[in-house]
Amino acid sequence: MADENTPSEPKSETAPEAPRKATARRRPKEAPKEEAPPAEKPETKAKDEGPRAPRRADLSPGQHTLLRTRGDIDRRRPLFGRQARYRYYRIGRDMSWRAPRGLQSKQRRHYGYRPKVVRVGYRSPTRVRGLVPSGFRPIIVHTASDLEKMNARLEAAIIARTVGTRRRLVLEETARKLGIHVLNPIVKSEREA
Repeated sequence: MADENTPSEPKSETAPEAPRKATARRRPKEAPKEEAPPAEKPETKAKDEGPRAPRRADLSPGQHTLLRTRGDIDRRRPLFGRQARYRYYRIGRDMSWRAPRGLQSKQRRHYGYRPKVVRVGYRSPTRVRGLVPSGFRPIIVHTASDLEKMNARLEAAIIARTVGTRRRLVLEETARKLGIHVLNPIVKSEREA
């Protein structure tokens, strides 16, 4: 009788596994996602607005290489923290930097267990310093006349924080007509290249 009970126990153990396999099959919901892209195709109004704003700056191959190098340097660069920033909230809250000047300061003497000190060797290459990751040189813009002075292939606009929403929308429309990339737009444009 004990032999008859032992085969029945493994059968009861395999029974709960079957529903787990059935729940893993959920693929029919992906089909409706394919219907959305055809609705985006009919865009004829975009031709009247002017040239397309580039997504990336028109840089030389050397500058592209330097941008990649700057990214590598940024990844290796440590977070520079002030001395005793972990001890006092008022010192460490804004991650500002002050050089350690104490005579017995372990950070000034570059002890390995202390935070790193700012040095010139951590700096990024001169030719790409100040550029945004897309390669543009950011220009702060207040009026439409500031936009007209810009080079759309090398510079991108940052609309100043003091500009109100009404004038900001006008500036964004002007930039779209001139083909200038705006780095902080309210209205996201679908036609940007």
